[in-house]
Amino acid sequence: MRKDVTKPREAKFRIGQVVRHRLYPFRGVIFDVDPTFNNTEEWWLSIPEAMRPSKDQPFYHLLAENADTEYSAYVSEQNLLPDDSGEPLRHPDLEEKFEIDGEGNFRVRGRAN
Repeated sequence: MRKDVTKPREAKFRIGQVVRHRLYPFRGVIFDVDPTFNNTEEWWLSIPEAMRPSKDQPFYHLLAENADTEYSAYVSEQNLLPDDSGEPLRHPDLEEKFEIDGEGNFRVRGRAN
């Protein structure tokens, strides 16, 4: 008997890409991607039920910031949009994780291309 396995969706965004949240006023740089939800059930249940995203989509780890502070965020793909504002980011961990090329793109430190 053949067992159908759902293949995780391909990630829409890439590591080093600057994105913004679809609903909330924050943006950040992606530093890791999970093919599907990979956080605690407690974290999942802390999201209001009406707003809970599907678990079967990519989730992104961001070096995030809003007007007041910098932090790490874990966000579903459906809640992210590309950030094309060109505004500089100020997160204190950016230089540790990324190099910035001549065109302003973030490249993971120690990684080829």
